[in-house]
Amino acid sequence: MKSIAEAVVIGGGVHGCSVAYNLAKKGMKDVVLLEKDYLASGATGRCAAGIRRQFGTEINCLLMKEGMEILENLNEELGWEGDLEITHGGYIWLAYNDSQAEQLIENVKLQNSLGITDSVFLGPEEIKEIAPLFNTDGVVGGSFNPKDGHANPFHIVFAYANAAKKLGVEVNTHTEATDIKIMSSGRFKVTTNKGAIETPIIVVCAGAYGKKLGAMVGLDIPVYPERHQIFVTEPIEYFLPCMFLSSQHGTYFKQNPNGTILMGVGDPENEPKEFNIDASWPFIEDAVKKFVFHMPAIKDVRIMRHWAGLYDMTPDSQAIIGTTPVEGFYLDLGWSGHGFQMGPVVGRLLTEIITEGKCHLPQLEMLNLRRYETGELVFEPACV
Repeated sequence: MKSIAEAVVIGGGVHGCSVAYNLAKKGMKDVVLLEKDYLASGATGRCAAGIRRQFGTEINCLLMKEGMEILENLNEELGWEGDLEITHGGYIWLAYNDSQAEQLIENVKLQNSLGITDSVFLGPEEIKEIAPLFNTDGVVGGSFNPKDGHANPFHIVFAYANAAKKLGVEVNTHTEATDIKIMSSGRFKVTTNKGAIETPIIVVCAGAYGKKLGAMVGLDIPVYPERHQIFVTEPIEYFLPCMFLSSQHGTYFKQNPNGTILMGVGDPENEPKEFNIDASWPFIEDAVKKFVFHMPAIKDVRIMRHWAGLYDMTPDSQAIIGTTPVEGFYLDLGWSGHGFQMGPVVGRLLTEIITEGKCHLPQLEMLNLRRYETGELVFEPACV
């Protein structure tokens, strides 16, 4: 492992690998990535991997408007010959009462005003036409964008890591940053279980673990872990073209290219704020009931796997991106459940901030850490 680097990126998920790749692409010769486990072992590899432009805040709509364009050309940009499994079957966000419908309609209006003109609000009959086996009982309507979808998180991480290595990035797995010191020179000394590295730039893409890393340099980062769980069924005949979300039930589900159905339940009640990724039986009991409600026609399908992962939550369910009061110490974390899809675009924008002092999307400033001091929080209504 190198002892001196131009930049050290901490975190080997989609955000860390994207940042490392983009820094090297921008011309940095000595970029080092540290991952305490294996690539995509954290939130990226445990998520549902949805990609959508359906958000309720301007900044997230703009991020994914650009992000979707990057995803469309990612194979070519990264020189990846494998299948990233980017599927554009659409996203349907369900409303079960008038209040939810009103929020989704407002979201659609916002999206349309920002140039995402293919977002629409559908009635239950139109939803039934898209997915005949889906139970629309009680559904008032839903927002829909046909270009939303999902992807393979592992393939995208490996594609970024492979491209980064070709540009000279040193990728160190099973390498944990155990301490960070600010030296008299203003540079950082990052101590790991495999040695130490000196660098003028640190980029933290470590999810909820970023709180501990920030504390090492005197920062109080308001990010905390929250366990979320997912199960996957046996493969069955393809019938679910799009991804569904229900705020009413806290559910999201999709059918993967191999025919398996993935389902998760968001907003878990009474979940302690701790680093626990043990899967639990109560989740299965609750999730199965909701699964059968949504899709009674396939109630006999068998569950094959079940796992847990961590959301890196913030007080306003929005990410923390950019500079900090500690010069050279940058953040990209706190994504609160919608971070996977943002990795490609944020890696590019944060690289601009690091190398040029600003990025071409000025609205990104509203997600800076300082908003928690000024009270200018940016609440995102489109989260599960």
